[in-house]
Amino acid sequence: MPAERPLHETTSFPRLYARTQRFTLGVPRALSVTADGSRVLFLRTASGTSPTGSLWAYDVADGEERCLADPASLLSGEEELSAEERARRERSREAGSGVVAYATDRSGRVAAFALSGRLWLCDVHTGRTRELPAAGPVLDPRPDPTGRHVAYASGRALHVVGADGRGERALVGPEEHPADSVGSGSDAGTVVWGQAEFVAAEDMDRTRGYWWAPDGESLLVERYDELPVPVWYVSDPAHPERPPAAHRYPAAGTANADVSLWVVRLDGSRTQVEWDAEALPYFLRAEWSSDGDPLIQVMTRDQATAQVLSVDPSTGRTTLVRELRDPVWVDAVQGVPLRGPGGRAVWTEDVVDVRRVVVDGRPVGDPRWYVRAVLGADDRGVLVSASEEPTELHLVRIGWDGRTTALTSEPGVHTGASAGGTTVVASGILDDDGVRVRVLRDGEDGPLLLAELANHQVHAGFRPAVRMIAAGPREIRTAVLFPRSHVPGSRRLPVLMYPYAGPHAQRAVAASRAHLESQWLADQGFVVVVADGRGTPGRGAAWDRAVRDHLVAATLDDQVAALEAVAAAHPDDLDTSRVGITGWSYGGYLAAYAVLARPDVFAAAVAGAPVTDQRLYDTFYTERYLGHPDEQPEVYERNSLLAIADRLDRPLMLIHGMVDDNVVVAHTLRLSAALLAAGRPHTVLPLTGVTHMASQEEVAENLRLLQVDFLRTHLAG
Repeated sequence: MPAERPLHETTSFPRLYARTQRFTLGVPRALSVTADGSRVLFLRTASGTSPTGSLWAYDVADGEERCLADPASLLSGEEELSAEERARRERSREAGSGVVAYATDRSGRVAAFALSGRLWLCDVHTGRTRELPAAGPVLDPRPDPTGRHVAYASGRALHVVGADGRGERALVGPEEHPADSVGSGSDAGTVVWGQAEFVAAEDMDRTRGYWWAPDGESLLVERYDELPVPVWYVSDPAHPERPPAAHRYPAAGTANADVSLWVVRLDGSRTQVEWDAEALPYFLRAEWSSDGDPLIQVMTRDQATAQVLSVDPSTGRTTLVRELRDPVWVDAVQGVPLRGPGGRAVWTEDVVDVRRVVVDGRPVGDPRWYVRAVLGADDRGVLVSASEEPTELHLVRIGWDGRTTALTSEPGVHTGASAGGTTVVASGILDDDGVRVRVLRDGEDGPLLLAELANHQVHAGFRPAVRMIAAGPREIRTAVLFPRSHVPGSRRLPVLMYPYAGPHAQRAVAASRAHLESQWLADQGFVVVVADGRGTPGRGAAWDRAVRDHLVAATLDDQVAALEAVAAAHPDDLDTSRVGITGWSYGGYLAAYAVLARPDVFAAAVAGAPVTDQRLYDTFYTERYLGHPDEQPEVYERNSLLAIADRLDRPLMLIHGMVDDNVVVAHTLRLSAALLAAGRPHTVLPLTGVTHMASQEEVAENLRLLQVDFLRTHLAG
């Protein structure tokens, strides 16, 4: 029989890109190491096109990989997801199926996970997985540190069940709010226990709503009441027979959910954690380890002040550990605050424009490393994700004595975990395909390579040819991609700017997988330019805060500066009279603004899921960058696309998912209405049944082909 042809030879790139979920399927992810370093736990799908994740373990002693939990053997039928689980995955941008998350006890002896709304517990040593009784669709199950109990959220309550399957009960909740008028019956309540509220999950990088005590006898539990939050209705016009979904959305300037924190004991008794929630309404983080009392971080609504508090779990009283202040905003950093051995309090602060680890009030570590996130702490120190060069990300250990050791050195993007002398590292570099996941063991002369975990990722059929530059006086990190067939100086090509360019995300990074789609776009006949300007991560506090009040104008200025620098470096290859721009979400916002505000530079734009009116986006994100709309209405006006709709005289395509509950379709519809009222022709492409993630295979393929055709047509010269 003839050999089976590779997928990239039989499937179009846009379809393959969607089918492989951006070439992430088949790659080990959700990496963790057991406390004694004896095992690495991870999730992996069976192939590079299967979306169904299984739980796996790599045993350091024998060097073998074992599948601990395979959905195909655990389920007798199709996987079913509750509406709550779908919403949770939308917040975390999780498009996979099967086992998509897990949590372990302190030692890593047992792991809990949700599958098809049911509760499962796996003995990591034996690989035996069994279902535990649960009251309803299960969210975020977590064993207690001793492994004797498992807690999970369901509906609006937090439940607990014994690891032996006995004693299942609602520990706290649900509650019905008598004043609530949305819904009826069991769906009428607005009070939720044990889950993160919308803005926490969407913008604070906090998806958890409860934390076990070290002894497994009590928990720190979030309670939120959404009653003050305005109700929006998200409907799919393609299905008029379906009722709209009521969705409480805290738009800029409106009320947030009322959030409180409670110590809840296994007997159901509870004590409220005390802090000035009126002055500091945002609850950002919590951590409770065996090294001391819980630490939490709370913040003012204007985000200029945050407090790290120590909680007395017996009384609920809090003690101020550190108050953080910034004239613009305080960053909410992933992984902190936490306690290290001996009860040390660990957080991060900006010190001379570099984010550093702070231990009991003292900055530690080499100040050359800009800390992106804190990954954990043990006897050896604090493990962080950090960078010297903004396009790279490295694993770095900062010892308690301040000694700093980079665990990765090759230019690229590296993530991972470490415990008990074992480290697992996932690495992407420019000169390799995809991601490599290696297991290392501490040795006398440095780390020893034990294994490279099996990887089933699909090959795209090419490797991006990326040129990384620091563009212009601001040294804007920029990736430039030419068609692979292009001969330098042979002809001048149209240019396609392909940014995200907003806060919290980078696209110009030193990893090949990040540029696969950009290379395919370049191969359609464009010079593709991907630039990370002011506001994008990794460049320091001043860089981040330069976008305050001037969000879209500052980011567009940097796109133009990057374009000019690339054109100056390649004058015979770029035709700057034919410049297009395309992007999604913030990138869509920027693309639409580009043709409205700078038609002298941009000849056409495709804007996907754009935020067109910042008053329609959520409180925590929007007010951080633009302030409160009642206090600064002029700032919102100048960052609105509606205000300049009458300036459009370039081709613009607007694309939006009709059931997007993050950037709601009203953004595109209001801009389209303003354009129509001004007599400005434009194109609108509605995506029925699609959320903020347009991940359906057929939709993604045809959507990309339509965008390319639109840009080719209008940049033809």
